[in-house]
Amino acid sequence: MERVTLRIPKQQIEEVEQLVDSGEFPNRSEAIRSAVREMINEEYDGQTDHSRQRNWAKV
Repeated sequence: MERVTLRIPKQQIEEVEQLVDSGEFPNRSEAIRSAVREMINEEYDGQTDHSRQRNWAKV
């Protein structure tokens, strides 16, 4: 596995921490890996649906 350093708004990290604290994920890394997997799966599923647009700057 490779290490990636990124900056995430404090509010989003706090929300990730809540998911960890609630037991939904064992740690922040796994929560973020899960989000990346979901994004990639949605991209593959939506390849034939070009009407969707990604909203990158949602905070």
